[in-house]
Amino acid sequence: MKLNRKLRMGMVGGGRGAFIGSVHRMAARLDGEIDLVAGCFSSDPEKSRLSGQDFFLDPARVYATYEEMAQKEAALPADQRIDFVSIVTRNNTHFAVAKTFLEAGFHVVCDKPLCFTRKEGLKLREIVRKSGKVFALTHNYTGYPMVKEAREWVRSGKLGKILKIVAEYPQGYAITALEQKADGAISNWRMDPNVAGVSNCMGDIGTHAHNLVRYITGLEIEGLCAELSTFIPGRPLDDDGNCLVRFAGGAKGILYASQISNGDENNLNIRVYGTKGGLEWHQENPNELVFKRADAPPVVSRRGNSYLSDAAKEATRTPFAHPEGFIEAFANIYRAAATAIADSIAGRKASKAGYDFPTIDDGLAGMAFIETTVKSSKAGAKWVRFPQE
Repeated sequence: MKLNRKLRMGMVGGGRGAFIGSVHRMAARLDGEIDLVAGCFSSDPEKSRLSGQDFFLDPARVYATYEEMAQKEAALPADQRIDFVSIVTRNNTHFAVAKTFLEAGFHVVCDKPLCFTRKEGLKLREIVRKSGKVFALTHNYTGYPMVKEAREWVRSGKLGKILKIVAEYPQGYAITALEQKADGAISNWRMDPNVAGVSNCMGDIGTHAHNLVRYITGLEIEGLCAELSTFIPGRPLDDDGNCLVRFAGGAKGILYASQISNGDENNLNIRVYGTKGGLEWHQENPNELVFKRADAPPVVSRRGNSYLSDAAKEATRTPFAHPEGFIEAFANIYRAAATAIADSIAGRKASKAGYDFPTIDDGLAGMAFIETTVKSSKAGAKWVRFPQE
């Protein structure tokens, strides 16, 4: 990171009882480069205050609203104020919170999805560009070393011309609601269109599968045909979705996400098939990447070994045979963002390789994916052209 101090982080959201907030805090701390020093941890001022106590923060740096936080942090001396804010709130607040802190002069790390709508995302991109600040989006699965290795395989031509991509994200947690009465269905804010947006399942986890495809293959979607379904009674948004996909360059694909895939926990996986070979990666077994050919047995590469690419090695913290996982992948996003923020503070230019974290453009692609799948499904599973801007 090359600063003579740690970066000072603020957080909006993620207070008591919030799973994703604790994940972000652990990931940010993992490499010893970032300290949490301030926050507005809840829309409930009392809960925010109590959360600040949980994190042993100075009470004067624990705020009742994010607007107050941005204003008061910006007024502090440069050697005290936060360097960046981590946004871990619900979907419908991302735009307003990010806009407030960017315009107050702070860098931003934001949980996905980018915004409530793609229209908001386009506005936010203009704000990011105007601000000149770092904006990182925590599509954390791109942080795994073997996902970075998979991308290197595609870039190096090891797979040849890409022909077929299959990405799946099955979960089964919501299936239990089918055993309940309709009025007893699982309570989940992601099922509220006023909070989550136009999609639940595709918006929450389908975007991870889409982002994984873009990251590994570098291919953009040209069009898709989607069918979204709602199996849980009383729910206004989808809990299952299936897409046929056409990619630029001629590759074809299948992308499915589900929360009613009985027995699956968090089984994000991807298979990419090219003219020279194929690859396969599973998030529940993230330290292995499989290379497959028609005329040879599968070859398994494992994280932490010397035969891997520099990109995979740089994302690795422990020696081979010592498993790494979810928190470390998240931490790789924070570490890359921290490097960009430190370079900005120090007035250094980015290296030629750039920074390896999801950006505002990746977030916009995700919003386009969500809205295009919904549009296709509402049209009766018709093919819909993917927006290119």
